[in-house]
Amino acid sequence: MSRAINLDLTHDQVRAAVLKHGAVISAIEPLFPSGTRVVLTNADHAAAMRRTLNPQVIEGAVVRTPLRTVAR
Repeated sequence: MSRAINLDLTHDQVRAAVLKHGAVISAIEPLFPSGTRVVLTNADHAAAMRRTLNPQVIEGAVVRTPLRTVAR
């Protein structure tokens, strides 16, 4: 199971939900035009967050934004 979850929540809402349930974020990034992609440190936490946040889980393809810019 993937540790990544795409959610129809803001960055702050995702961080608060993850903190409330004791999960640990590995990476977090905004989605375009809205939403947040979060990667948790282990699959068990990801599964628990998917169950907890099921109504806000985005299914299907999403448009991601780059985590880092490339220096030239």
